[in-house]
Amino acid sequence: MTLALPRPVARRFTLRRPRPGLTAAGLVLLVTLAAAAWPSLFAGDPLAADPLRVLEAPSAAHWFGTDQLGRDVFDRVVHGARHSLSIGVAATVIAVGAGILLGLVAGLVHRVADEALSRGFDALAAFPLVLLALLFIAIAGTGTTSLIVAIGIATTPHHARVVRAQTLVVRRAPYVTHAVAFGASRPRLVLRHVLPNVLGPIPVLAMIGLGEAVLIAAGLSFLGLGPQPPSPEWGAMLSEGRGYLHIAWWASLLPGAAVTATVISLTVVGRHIQNRFEGRPA
Repeated sequence: MTLALPRPVARRFTLRRPRPGLTAAGLVLLVTLAAAAWPSLFAGDPLAADPLRVLEAPSAAHWFGTDQLGRDVFDRVVHGARHSLSIGVAATVIAVGAGILLGLVAGLVHRVADEALSRGFDALAAFPLVLLALLFIAIAGTGTTSLIVAIGIATTPHHARVVRAQTLVVRRAPYVTHAVAFGASRPRLVLRHVLPNVLGPIPVLAMIGLGEAVLIAAGLSFLGLGPQPPSPEWGAMLSEGRGYLHIAWWASLLPGAAVTATVISLTVVGRHIQNRFEGRPA
């Protein structure tokens, strides 16, 4: 005899089925975060060079092979997780902080000022992110700090537009109207009633934006505009190994695979959380 489950129960079981893609993305993120937090537990010195082992293929002694200076590529990829994620996190913090501030201002000020700020956000968002970052680096110069600030500024408009839209909704909510009627001061109104209800989607957007920041950072580092050698940053490693692709593909391919896997995993997990937050099927 076949036991038929009631529809709500059957639907619950269907929604809880494991998703291989999401599970794999989560595992990749856990491994990447562990490597970024404790690289010395998994790998040796990323700067240790051995001239006798230049451009050796992957083997039991060197899982990812060695580069043009005889450095272990696996050690450098593991330590590079900290460099690449640190740049991405710092840039995302700048973008989120500036986006919240500008979005709140745009949503709460007079309509003329709101229009001016909104058109500014739209204009900046129309430019490719890499182009905006390159413009800032051209002015401020190369280096890790310039790279972080450049990516943060380039990704700020997206966060600001989301916060502005949320602010316009919240400021018309009944609880805000009641707070105004009871004489709440403007700072108290913003900090107690508007800001907490505006921040809902920001963590999800920040996670997706982190993957974007890591990708942009790797691309600009590949061009020599970020951390300089011998720093084991993934984009810089790609740049160092590109001249040896025909004889040592592992020197560039494996750092590139680390960038790709991290960015895809951040996007997959971030989209899943976004769907759950918005009440859509995850």
